[in-house]
Amino acid sequence: MKKMLLAASVALFLASCGGAGNKTAPSTDSLQVAPNSDTSSATALYFGDKITEDGAISITDLKTQMGDKKEMNVKLTGSIEAVCQKKGCWMELTNEGAEPLRVTFKDYAFFMPKDASGKTAIIEGIAKIEETSVADLQEYAKDAGKSKEEIAAIKEPKKELAFEANGVILR
Repeated sequence: MKKMLLAASVALFLASCGGAGNKTAPSTDSLQVAPNSDTSSATALYFGDKITEDGAISITDLKTQMGDKKEMNVKLTGSIEAVCQKKGCWMELTNEGAEPLRVTFKDYAFFMPKDASGKTAIIEGIAKIEETSVADLQEYAKDAGKSKEEIAAIKEPKKELAFEANGVILR
């Protein structure tokens, strides 16, 4: 009887550990590694929804494609300029002649490697014009390692082009 009670207690304890507690990092289920389609030995990393490179446009073509739209489903390709150094929860893609394009990830379901700067990303999701609050701008600056003075200098919200990705290919 004692053995059954002990076994039941252990089973109950183990079951409680697998519950829906706070999730500090995305599941590795959203990360897939596949051979690169070119002849190099590099691999492509897939995050979030599995997407393809087909139909991706450059960031510089995005404004033309959007026209007067406030938001648009699109697939983009670009070079990663910066990644959140806290946990990879956002990245910025280089945008020739304009401010970098900030990319966040749908439902916080996946993050980018913190060392992804300089790599190429193909992203699919929603491009939108939005106003970013002072608090969010300050948090982004903090995550990027900006000084206290630079963070304190942020006093106004910013209307900008932003992107919410549901899938990313990293090369």
